[in-house]
Amino acid sequence: MRRMKLALILGLSLALVLVVVQNTSPIEGRFLWFSAEVPAILLLVLTTTGGFILGLLVAIFYQREKKPVAPSEYTERTYRTP
Repeated sequence: MRRMKLALILGLSLALVLVVVQNTSPIEGRFLWFSAEVPAILLLVLTTTGGFILGLLVAIFYQREKKPVAPSEYTERTYRTP
């Protein structure tokens, strides 16, 4: 299992390096009324980081809405297995 994880990490790292090397040419990036010529990899990194942060915020938001079950609410039925 450990070798499989290592192989997966190395494979993903190699794929990331290939994406970086192949996407160095500048492209026009536009957002609302802003426009700039930036390397494609920078645009990829910014959108990925933004998606990651948005996912974290959504997870935190939904985690706060869950109400933990108080120990007094546990019953025998909670622990029974079918």
